[in-house]
Amino acid sequence: MNLWRWLTTPDPAPGLTTTKLLKLAIRVMLFALMASLVSACLQLTPLRPYLKTGWGSMLLVFALYLPCIKFFNIDTFDNRTRPPVNQRPSTAATLTPAQRRKEKNRFAGVKKAPPKYGGRR
Repeated sequence: MNLWRWLTTPDPAPGLTTTKLLKLAIRVMLFALMASLVSACLQLTPLRPYLKTGWGSMLLVFALYLPCIKFFNIDTFDNRTRPPVNQRPSTAATLTPAQRRKEKNRFAGVKKAPPKYGGRR
């Protein structure tokens, strides 16, 4: 398996395993390398005085981090978005079209009950 596929494939094991932590450490190192290279290239442009300030370098890191958010959160939030494998399918998915139509039309034309106790006060 190549390195990029290993880094971008979610780990199905629950919790923070050593594999997940290793992947995260490698991702952080790659991000730091990319930020350093982009910063070095931007030092050659007229942006140099701005990059030497704290807020300038912070804006650069933030601008680089935004596209990488999904890459960093592959293992972190993936288990929350996927349903468990052994979960039964919902009842709406198992109904036939006739049953769905019957359920939909079950309350068709039903009006609300009159207000109790004389309505608004």
